[in-house]
Amino acid sequence: MKNTPQMKMAYESMKPGIITLDGFLGSDSRSLMDIIVADEAEIARRGLTSAELAQNMRRIRDEGRKGEGLFEFVQPHFDVLVESVRGVLSCPFPGCGAIKKVNTTVVNKQTGKTISFSDLAIHLIEEHSFFQGRGSSFRLDPCELIEILEIKEDPH
Repeated sequence: MKNTPQMKMAYESMKPGIITLDGFLGSDSRSLMDIIVADEAEIARRGLTSAELAQNMRRIRDEGRKGEGLFEFVQPHFDVLVESVRGVLSCPFPGCGAIKKVNTTVVNKQTGKTISFSDLAIHLIEEHSFFQGRGSSFRLDPCELIEILEIKEDPH
């Protein structure tokens, strides 16, 4: 993929102190395109797409919302806590606007593993295949996300 002017603008927005205090890149020295391509390849090896991961994240978040700030049981064996925080965060990619601050915590009761993600993370994954850079406080490792949420390849 080509490093377009929009990608360069997004990369600059992801640096610490621009949108968030710590930024979106962490200690990752790779280019934005290299980060995205590597994560997409990892997901593809598992027969999935970024959009499918985001759809699963959204489904679990939506079912967890029924708990109104308390943990809600979601089939097959997840405890899900969805918390809304005042305000919005801007997407670092040009033209996307702002996303409400909603955080979701998922506990896989079968494995005991937990993962947390925001609505901005769902957007970044679905629209941009961006899981954040290595070392970022809010990076979601695609393999860990697939494992904890038990996302399976779509047989269709």
